[in-house]
Amino acid sequence: KIPLADGEIPAYRAMPAGGKNLPIILVVQEIFGVHEHIKDVCRRFAKLGYCAIAPALYHRQGDVTQLKSIDEIRPIVAKVPDAQVMMDLDAAATWAARSGIGDGGKLAITGFCWGGRITWLYAVHNPNLKAGVAWYGRLVGDKSENQPAHPVELATKIKAPVLGLYGAADTGIPVATVDQMKQALGTGAKSAFHVYPDAPHAFFADYRPSYREAAAKDGWQRCLDWFKANGVA
Repeated sequence: KIPLADGEIPAYRAMPAGGKNLPIILVVQEIFGVHEHIKDVCRRFAKLGYCAIAPALYHRQGDVTQLKSIDEIRPIVAKVPDAQVMMDLDAAATWAARSGIGDGGKLAITGFCWGGRITWLYAVHNPNLKAGVAWYGRLVGDKSENQPAHPVELATKIKAPVLGLYGAADTGIPVATVDQMKQALGTGAKSAFHVYPDAPHAFFADYRPSYREAAAKDGWQRCLDWFKANGVA
């Protein structure tokens, strides 16, 4: 349980047994919530020496992991304010550091799909973040009360280097929006992209038909290398 000013939220944590002052990875869920795949990703990081935490970021709005269709999930997710997500991620990072398990000076974030967009936003929000890796996160979109801005509009405010991993065959996130983000970041930006030519959306999700083994394995290695290059190891 992650303590908040107004209560608590559940989270999944994986870490080496008896670990102290470990580098912290915030793992941000797909639209489907903190289900078994996201927990497995946390365990993969833990086996490499990280404290990986996946907070249930829709907890106030509902448990989507028990829902059967994305049409049922979308209305719940639409009620989740970006500001709430930023606050809850801060709380997870603070909890890890104060507990002595994690090293607050070695904080990174990675997220998938819905969480990919959140990864970009958190790199704007938290000046203490060392690095982020965004997997096929939406970069542009319509604004709403809960989503007042998208990564492309906030590009110049990004405080930590983010690696964007995208698929050229992603029908929901066209490569043209990646190009928009590159332009918005400008020359000399510390953030970078890698686009896999034949990969669809969710190419890392090994429980779905969208999984592409070669792209997933390459992306995972790039993710680890990015964190190490930016002092999170």
